Amino acid sequence: MNDSPHYDVAIIGAGMSGLAAGIRLAHFGKKVGIFERHNAVGGLNGFYSFAGRKFDVGLHAMTNFVRSGVKGTPLTKLLRQLRIERDEFALCEQKQSRITFGSRAEISLRFTNDFAVFESEVARAFPRQVDGFRQLVAVIKGYDDVALTAQPESARTVVRRFLSDAVLEDMLFCPVMYYGSATAHDMDFGQFVIMFKALLLEGFARPFDGVRVILRVLQEKYRQAGGERRMKCGVRRIVIREGRAGVLVLDTGEEITADHIISSIGSPETHALIDAGLPKATTASNALIPEPGGHSFIETITVFDRQPAAFGWGDDTIVFFNDSARFEYACPTNAVDTRSGVICIPNNFDFGPGRNLPEGVVRVTCLARPAPWFAFNDSDYAAAKAHWFSVVQQCTRPFLPPADQAAIKAAVLTTDMFTPRTIAKFTGHFNGAIYGAPVKIRDGRTAWSNLYLCGTDQGFLGIVGAMLSGISMANYHILQKK
Repeated sequence: MNDSPHYDVAIIGAGMSGLAAGIRLAHFGKKVGIFERHNAVGGLNGFYSFAGRKFDVGLHAMTNFVRSGVKGTPLTKLLRQLRIERDEFALCEQKQSRITFGSRAEISLRFTNDFAVFESEVARAFPRQVDGFRQLVAVIKGYDDVALTAQPESARTVVRRFLSDAVLEDMLFCPVMYYGSATAHDMDFGQFVIMFKALLLEGFARPFDGVRVILRVLQEKYRQAGGERRMKCGVRRIVIREGRAGVLVLDTGEEITADHIISSIGSPETHALIDAGLPKATTASNALIPEPGGHSFIETITVFDRQPAAFGWGDDTIVFFNDSARFEYACPTNAVDTRSGVICIPNNFDFGPGRNLPEGVVRVTCLARPAPWFAFNDSDYAAAKAHWFSVVQQCTRPFLPPADQAAIKAAVLTTDMFTPRTIAKFTGHFNGAIYGAPVKIRDGRTAWSNLYLCGTDQGFLGIVGAMLSGISMANYHILQKK
């Protein structure tokens, strides 16, 4: 007699996409179980506690923001399908952001949640390119970026049909790659379109209390819908039987069965669970494990005893910077590449009159090479973090308004830094690759008929994209099946 727990759908991972898939399925009466190895939900977009404070991980901003009343957008779609009222996320818009290039920040393009601002900036800085830019935008607006059967195409090749200025080309690629590309130098045009729409045609917003607000809403919706969730209980192994994922072996040794399995942990990571631990000759599948992403990121976090506006840093929400002649997005040769990066100042969202975060926060993200961070022993790891923290702070100075360095130093309350090693430890992503595998699987299918992917490696990007990925895979593979 088989007395293993059985589910209509088992979901591996309690990140944004896994939670969204679970909510959608539970709304339609499915018996759903989410299995998460760690003690907190959110995955790549979670939070942690350190020195008595809570720090967001991943969330610089919630992309795809549109104001109330705008229909037919990713944000309005996910709110409808997850039965979330807009006010529950309590989103506050960015003030303004910038893309800034040059060793002394000679060229800047400002943007807000009104795309006309960015278009006018392109016209000002690149007057000979603006007609081609407008034609490119028309193509982007007309592109079906959610089609699950879209064929890959080089984004650089498409963009060059409309633009001839290499600097403008790089300035367009810098934010979309930093916020969503698993590939070096170039990206699929469909991925480029997703991110261009999310960042520039739509925009940035953030709840006052950060990612915790979004996660609380998702958890409550899942609970209300009747879904089950088991924390600190990951999946150790997926057993394949007759071409199907027949059994999940949990970290506890317990076995469960399910009619369908949705994995949100990544394609290489999921494939590595297939009959994990068995000798190769007896492994039930000879499917190749997809290549994990090659590059990762570090991020420094500095907390101040005053608002960043006190240093003259009160205008910019997010700054994408590059100090070199060309923008190079690839796995660095060194442990960190400080030539480009992202500065995020969470205080600089429009929280309303007289409403400010209690402390100042500045986060800086740069590309990182994973291998050294995993090879360091503990003392060398700590030394490397201290070294690169200092170097990263120096590299950002040309891209922020000048400020008294002694005053900045005196105002620091605490600092922290995460690395590829941190990312791998708390998310399970191979190489600490935040954006997953370079090859995305748009329809979420695997070699096994009842095992599907959602999240980063399915290919919908950003926080809103992650939730839509979970919704789409639940709809496509389970709810729409007859």
